[in-house]
Amino acid sequence: MSTHRQISLFAELSEEIEIPKPVNVASVPQRSPFRYPGGKTWFVPTFRQWMARMNPKPRILVEPFVGGGIISLTALFENLVEKAVMVELDDEIATVWESVVNGDAEWLANRILTFNLSKEAVLQEIKKNPNTKREKAFQTILKNRTLHGGILAEGSRFIKYGESGKGIRSRWYPGTLAKRLVNLNHVVNRIDFRCDDGLKVMMEFSATEEVVYFIDPPYTAGGKKAGKRLYKHYDLDHEGLFTVCESLKGDFLMTYDHAEEVKEMARRHGFQMCLIPMTNTHHTTLKELVIGRDLSWMDRFPAVHEPEANYRVKKKKEKRPNKGVERMR
Repeated sequence: MSTHRQISLFAELSEEIEIPKPVNVASVPQRSPFRYPGGKTWFVPTFRQWMARMNPKPRILVEPFVGGGIISLTALFENLVEKAVMVELDDEIATVWESVVNGDAEWLANRILTFNLSKEAVLQEIKKNPNTKREKAFQTILKNRTLHGGILAEGSRFIKYGESGKGIRSRWYPGTLAKRLVNLNHVVNRIDFRCDDGLKVMMEFSATEEVVYFIDPPYTAGGKKAGKRLYKHYDLDHEGLFTVCESLKGDFLMTYDHAEEVKEMARRHGFQMCLIPMTNTHHTTLKELVIGRDLSWMDRFPAVHEPEANYRVKKKKEKRPNKGVERMR
């Protein structure tokens, strides 16, 4: 992650302050066939840093809300773990990962390369009732690449203007997508994919020390409604997730919305928190919470501490001299 330096006006009293800047996602290898809302490509350098400090090296990565899968794919391609357990409850997204695991990556790649993209052709294709998992997977990729923001939730609309005014073609890169899919065959034997409940799978591995977890819930806490708009499965027992994390033998790293309710849950469970900058699709810099047991390795980032306590101090009323005593003087 790049930084810029802010020089203190009082150099003799303090050292230079490094302020981390958001990661440029173009600097990170793009492995996923998905354009995923809330994707974690920008978090890859921090994930690598977390994994590099582990001794002994973990054998398995569990990602209970895998979505576009960039973290799991990075771990596999860079040999950070032997195996990745990728879990996704959304049946449309799941069909893509299942098709890859079932050996249909090349079929999907060829289907993408030979598809003549137009709004009419897309509408005709996605209205079909798919007979096989791989046909449904192709429909999912098609929707993911032509709907606004890659959003698959109900109510999502086609890209209207897009990149350089290309409309639905602005995110359709047949050659690039085909290559990414075929490249997945290099790591496919190390993928354990589950279309299942993420918390349930976490509990399955909870007693194993050689497992680590990257947890990025596609749900919003703190009363925000973005999750309902972005994801099909947007409802989650947040407190239950934190309770499961507390029971894990292996280490975990969790990213969350910067919301007071989330910070309160983290404090209740004794977890540490840091704020990390990221840039959204509108090129606005936002801060996201990183939560874990020990975040001392993230000392470059602002830590989130206990809220300052406000104390009310009542002033004692001054006792007035007894009038009777005054008269005695």
